[in-house]
Amino acid sequence: MTSPQFDTILKGGRVIDPANARDAVMDVGVLQGRIAALGPELKPSAATEVIDVSGHIVTPGLIDTHGHVFQHVTGRFGLNPDVCGVRAGVSTIVDQGGPSLMTLPAFRHFISEASDTRVLCFLSAYLVGGLEGHHYPQLYGPDDVDVSRTIDIGLANRDLVKGIKAHAEIGGMSRWGMAVIRQARDIARGIGVPLYIHLGQLWPEAGKGIDDPDAVIEELVPLMQAGDVLAHPFTRHPGGFISSKTGEVHPIVREAMRLGVKVDVGHGSHFSFEMARKVIEAGIYPDTLGADMHGYNTSAAEPSSDLHDNPFYGKTRFCLTHAMTELHALGMPLDRIIATVTSGPAEMLGMTGEIGSLSEGMTADVAVLRYHKGQFRLTDNSGGTAISDVAFSPAFSLKAGKRFDVDSPVVVQPEALAG
Repeated sequence: MTSPQFDTILKGGRVIDPANARDAVMDVGVLQGRIAALGPELKPSAATEVIDVSGHIVTPGLIDTHGHVFQHVTGRFGLNPDVCGVRAGVSTIVDQGGPSLMTLPAFRHFISEASDTRVLCFLSAYLVGGLEGHHYPQLYGPDDVDVSRTIDIGLANRDLVKGIKAHAEIGGMSRWGMAVIRQARDIARGIGVPLYIHLGQLWPEAGKGIDDPDAVIEELVPLMQAGDVLAHPFTRHPGGFISSKTGEVHPIVREAMRLGVKVDVGHGSHFSFEMARKVIEAGIYPDTLGADMHGYNTSAAEPSSDLHDNPFYGKTRFCLTHAMTELHALGMPLDRIIATVTSGPAEMLGMTGEIGSLSEGMTADVAVLRYHKGQFRLTDNSGGTAISDVAFSPAFSLKAGKRFDVDSPVVVQPEALAG
């Protein structure tokens, strides 16, 4: 008896793989956890299992570039990684700034190694990492950063550490100027990874404060280089891409793009349709799409009433596929949307040879998405709205060839948005 050529065939789906400029109905064959073949008619008899995915979109495994999944260690902020990951149709998630040089061993043992999801991190520049979602600004000054030791820890853990996270916003600038950002830059350069910068107010201003929120990004961009990342371009808080003086995209944002700086949505409770429209109408599209779910802004946790004044708190539900729907409503082409959760993140992480495409021989991380048509009403935390005629939701995924069905409470089902 002839051995099967494939463990699994995903049959008849619309395969969209931006890394290979592929958009066609075809089959995907998986063998021993890797992509074995793609073609218009792989023989069902050649597989142990055949899954009919006709009518679905099949993409490389989704990569969420902005999560907060250092559960328990970061307090109410950290979610369960598999709730945000494979149970939500996401193969890989990047924790943005949860672990620090002091807590990275716990992150490795209790989160990355213990999860079905591939969990990586952008290491916090701060000694304490993302405790309680950076709720206490007194823990995040220049005296709370150890540049040389963080470089050492990052270099020793390059399998997990894919970047450095820091915050450039008016609360921090009113306290320390750009001192912490320069330290974070030096750490990133010392490890050889991207610097990922939060934009938009995080902490209350100290003392006199900042008269001009535009000063933050004006002083930040000259410190950045190609491959670094600006997060929250669509933030509803001051200090982002939109100038407080003109109401339009700040000219220095275009200078950042010329430098080769990348843009990550970093959705979270920051996301504003008003700001997003201005940025996209100016011709600036995000390179990657991070959902930025955490315990203050998603249905996976119930934030207590004392957190409602926290700038991270959010009332609207979202997840990675819901954020993809929002990008569609803003006019982004489908292939570019898929690229923000596949090939774009793989490039940001320096992992294009491992994840982010459906090339033969690659790890068989595959997402199978439902593509709903109708009228879907979308709302942000400022009360802004948009209507989309398409909505995405995860059906199931393969992580290294193993199937994971979707049962996560964070997933927004499009049926709840119809009307």
